[in-house]
Amino acid sequence: MSTTTTPAQAPATSATRRPRTRRSPWFWARLALAVVITLVMFFPLYWMILTSFSPQSELYSAGLRWWPHHFTLDNYRDPIDLYPVWHWFWNSFVIATLTTLITVVCNLLAGYAFAKIRFRGRNPLFLLLLSTMMIPVQAVMVPQFRVSVDLGLFGNIWAVILPESAAVFGVFLARQFFVAIPDELLEAARVDGAGHVRAFVQIVLPLCKPLVAVLVLLTFSSEWNSFAWPLVALFSNNELFTLPLGIVTDLQGQYSSNYGAIMAISLLMTLPMIVLFVAFQRYFVQGLARSGIK
Repeated sequence: MSTTTTPAQAPATSATRRPRTRRSPWFWARLALAVVITLVMFFPLYWMILTSFSPQSELYSAGLRWWPHHFTLDNYRDPIDLYPVWHWFWNSFVIATLTTLITVVCNLLAGYAFAKIRFRGRNPLFLLLLSTMMIPVQAVMVPQFRVSVDLGLFGNIWAVILPESAAVFGVFLARQFFVAIPDELLEAARVDGAGHVRAFVQIVLPLCKPLVAVLVLLTFSSEWNSFAWPLVALFSNNELFTLPLGIVTDLQGQYSSNYGAIMAISLLMTLPMIVLFVAFQRYFVQGLARSGIK
């Protein structure tokens, strides 16, 4: 028994398939440029990994090496056995976490106030805050040091946390993000009897996950790698030294340094930031895009 195939039942021919788009030479040129830039930016991290697994004797040998001839873990074991590396790690984590928590809360509240609450002098005050970003950090270290001494915070972790909390850039970033939120949402909340606090908590805060991710990443990264001010504030108490301070004061000598150990501990120091960025990458890109930062 023969069967006939109707046009509706006929299989799709090559004419109905989506035509292949031909890549232009400009596309391949941009792709090659992106690959080259990626390799250039990844090379310092690769060199750090290579040095951390190489013996000290190979670090001063002539010639370019792409892989250690003698693989070793002594650069990791020796510093951990001789120095309080995990204690430095814990101090860095505590300081960076507390500073990030305070900064994110202050930035969100201040950004919402400058974006959605009308009060006298709002724009001049916001411009005044932005103008402080032009002042070098080194110029305010002496006043910060005197204030921390007068408050009895010198040599305490709060001498590091409080002066570096509520960064002005975070306020600017939060304000730009909240400006993009429609005012109709807040007006509807006010019609229902909600005040600014309830509208912020129940309406605005659930919408700002990308903003929170950006603030957390930027603030935590800045505090995790901070060196100058923690060195000034914690100089008298080496029990509170962070990882950057410990690497410079103990691992790096005046006349010679164990670069393998320095690179090993520095590599351990970068791992939390890599994990944090991978976890918040999607929200980080959205937050920058919606805040108008190019």
